[in-house]
Amino acid sequence: MTEVTREQARKFHDGVHVLDGHFDLLMDVEIQRGYGRTKMIETEYLPRFQQGGVHSIVAAVFVEDAFVPEMSLRKALNQISAMHAEAAESPEHIVIAKNLDDLQRARADQKVSFILSLEGAEPLHNDLSLLRVFYELGVRMMGLVWSRRNFVGDGSFFAPVREGKKGGITDFGVRLIEEAEKLGIVIDVSHLNDEGFWDVMEIAEKPVIASHSNSRTVVPTMRNLTDEQIKAIAEKDGLVGLNAFSMFTAANSADATIESLIDHVDYMKKLVGARHIGIGLDLCDDLTKYLPLDKIAKTKEMPFDVVKGHASLPEITRELMKRGYTEAEIEGILGGNFLRVYQEVWR
Repeated sequence: MTEVTREQARKFHDGVHVLDGHFDLLMDVEIQRGYGRTKMIETEYLPRFQQGGVHSIVAAVFVEDAFVPEMSLRKALNQISAMHAEAAESPEHIVIAKNLDDLQRARADQKVSFILSLEGAEPLHNDLSLLRVFYELGVRMMGLVWSRRNFVGDGSFFAPVREGKKGGITDFGVRLIEEAEKLGIVIDVSHLNDEGFWDVMEIAEKPVIASHSNSRTVVPTMRNLTDEQIKAIAEKDGLVGLNAFSMFTAANSADATIESLIDHVDYMKKLVGARHIGIGLDLCDDLTKYLPLDKIAKTKEMPFDVVKGHASLPEITRELMKRGYTEAEIEGILGGNFLRVYQEVWR
């Protein structure tokens, strides 16, 4: 281990493009705007992004089980509408990015850029024409499934459940992947089951990502990736985004720390190299207020996130520096590798 001060880590951190590849921001924003709040991102989240030196956020559109399937499309559109309203209310602070120029210009203008992503294709139902609509609204990434079944395929559960035979990618899913690649939408396999994963590897022609998944060898849960899956993503020049959820970070969630998270980086670097690693922290502590009361009580005993909010991101940089990662490797992990994938996939 190399001794690295917080000041040294922060100086380097502030000089690179920092991008979180997965954050369920829009669920919270849409709900709070429904209560009458405005400038939700500017007042609630922007100070944390700025404190943590974050330049870009992938804002996921996530539809809760209670709204699937009948309300999936409406909830997704409501969340995207909320993001556009926030951008219109705070144009001096935030921007929706649809291409690399938008990302780079926002950073130069000291604004935080947001990339829209679907976390699960439920809003499309089985209507492929809706993908173009979401693309025009700014969606540039798409998780095929969440941890449930939809018209595309089957999700991987957080823990074993009683179920029938699992399925791979459906005929609709094949057409959806092909159309997404034509439009320039990044395919995301986090939450997808193993059968579907390998189908995607055969179907996709462009880089594929797992925006918020860790190593299954380090922590054995179906939501993490096997060595073979990580290698397959690397072979397509994609990446795996580190997930800060304690359950996926350490075998015993109560023992999960930032050090545990970086253990996954160490393992995946040896497996495929740092070029194929990013961060997709999936920070959820802010969303626990929407959980049932009995589950809220449990999260107070064992918080979800090993990274305590976006303000703490420089601690990831510091830990990587302490472990001897090169400046180029750290720059890639913090955001550069995501930017490379965007450059290859976005039109």
